[in-house]
Amino acid sequence: MNVKKQIFEGESVTLDFKKTITSCEKIARTMVSFANNKGGRLFIGVADDGTIKGVKSEDEERYMITRAAHIFSRPALEPRFEEVYVDDKLVLIVDIEESTLKPHSALAEDGKWWVYVRVKDKSVLASKVVVDVLKRSASPTGVFISYSEKEKTLLQYLENNDRIDVKQLCELIKVGRRAAQRLLVNLALSGMVKIHTSEKEEYYTRAA
Repeated sequence: MNVKKQIFEGESVTLDFKKTITSCEKIARTMVSFANNKGGRLFIGVADDGTIKGVKSEDEERYMITRAAHIFSRPALEPRFEEVYVDDKLVLIVDIEESTLKPHSALAEDGKWWVYVRVKDKSVLASKVVVDVLKRSASPTGVFISYSEKEKTLLQYLENNDRIDVKQLCELIKVGRRAAQRLLVNLALSGMVKIHTSEKEEYYTRAA
């Protein structure tokens, strides 16, 4: 593993830099988003711009991360630690594996538990649709799809249009928000529809 090369390439879906751990809530969000995705890795002692600062108190950082993983993450996470020296500075590497117990949620400052997913280099709050997809994708029962007129109408719409959001879908098939979300969850799980989520919006396209 070439740590210097990874740092040079910058933060990504599977990599996050932290100069130091200042908040269990914030680090829990990042770890939870990795577990809900494909897993990921934290470099502690590296600034956002990739500057290697090094870790001052490795024990303190480990304590904060372990506390965030066990108390501020639900279900609890089990981070793996590794220490490496980069340019004579100690960098603490924390590996979070993709979970089989999705969705994981993180305890926020408001005392509520929220589900996060990793989008590019950010940990983003998961929508109701994404949370349901995470729940159902972890269940062994699989997905049974019956194509009603509503599904056909949506797929036909996406043949002729680039994208659709929940509000547009409600209007298109004349159903309430919850029914529209259920339909999207089923089609996302069956691989027919792709979810595009960001901090600002969420929309759906026909899967390639």
